[in-house]
Amino acid sequence: MDLFDSDKVNFDLLKSRAFNLRWAELPDDVIPLTAADPDFQSAPEISEAIIDYCKGQYFSYGPSEGLIELKKSIASFFILKRNVPVKSDFVLPIDSTAFGIYLTCKTFLNNGDEAIIFDPVDFLFRYSIEKIGAKAIPFSIPPDTKKVDFQKLEHLITNKTKLICLCNPINPTGKVFTRDELLMLGSIAVKYNLIILSDEIWSDIVYHPAKFVSIASINEEIRNKTITVTGFSKSFGMAGLRIGVIIAHNEQHYNNILDYSMHKYTIHGANILSQIGAIAALEKCDYWLAGFVKHTKKMRDLLVREINAIPNLSCIAPDGCYVAFINIERTNKSSQEVYEILLNEAKVAVVPGLEKWFGKGAEGYIRICFSTSETILLESISRIKKCLI
Repeated sequence: MDLFDSDKVNFDLLKSRAFNLRWAELPDDVIPLTAADPDFQSAPEISEAIIDYCKGQYFSYGPSEGLIELKKSIASFFILKRNVPVKSDFVLPIDSTAFGIYLTCKTFLNNGDEAIIFDPVDFLFRYSIEKIGAKAIPFSIPPDTKKVDFQKLEHLITNKTKLICLCNPINPTGKVFTRDELLMLGSIAVKYNLIILSDEIWSDIVYHPAKFVSIASINEEIRNKTITVTGFSKSFGMAGLRIGVIIAHNEQHYNNILDYSMHKYTIHGANILSQIGAIAALEKCDYWLAGFVKHTKKMRDLLVREINAIPNLSCIAPDGCYVAFINIERTNKSSQEVYEILLNEAKVAVVPGLEKWFGKGAEGYIRICFSTSETILLESISRIKKCLI
């Protein structure tokens, strides 16, 4: 039995539960290929673990720094699968990867500081930086970039620069950084005494022959400049459980993050049930993740092939992530115009390449999420073809 067959999509539940520009927020006749969230049920072991915990009928406060079982599971995962010597004491469970990005910025940036972000990249980096009064400096990595020019990145550094935001793989382009590229980026951070915020939320969704490398695995110097942020929503369909982790690689960084997190004062904290689910995902659900990656690679190949057959559209196969960044420049329409045409005429919702979502470098593109069934994806492509040809 394939967990990712077309008949495994439960439309009734999706239309009542899947928010954030998805099934529950759009008209019934619209197919959402928007927010990066699977259309499939999560692995049964996750819900079973939560149900078993609930049977005890105690929902007491948990440890302010997170369940030791989860901290140890994260450390073991990074040691065994990422070649990073993580100490469980320096792992902080938090309520989402998004909060992890904000918390890292809050900890290491002051009003008037500068932080380098990629362009295009997820809006959360710019939002988090600007929310605390710092300035986001864009570093262009276009979707068709074969070799990143790190000399240009170095030229962006000023005496106000305090942070480099690494998104690996990059949402929305799907670029996976090579070890050599990470070494160059890390060496620049060391040279200028900058913190690296490494967002690795997509690190499990990487397609052969691309290979994910955690920047903290490169060497000790780079590791001590790195704050790693990751979570479970992309890999295991747990976005609504709102659980992620921040990993520091030295005691000073961890203590600073913990202080700014306000976990010690019960103002913030990671939900106990979500932590239980995350432990189950890490320890029991490798089979589900392997099947999911295999399925999304098949959907990637299908989507790229079909999109490149449509006049005036083109798409480079992403090395990672289950989103495709589609070039619509030859339509002579803006990203917003194509988005509106597809929504109103094709009844397919996509994400337009607007500055507010991804930065100025996203204009001329739309983003499509393909973590859905083959039937839904084929129907979406058919609608797009009829509308744009």
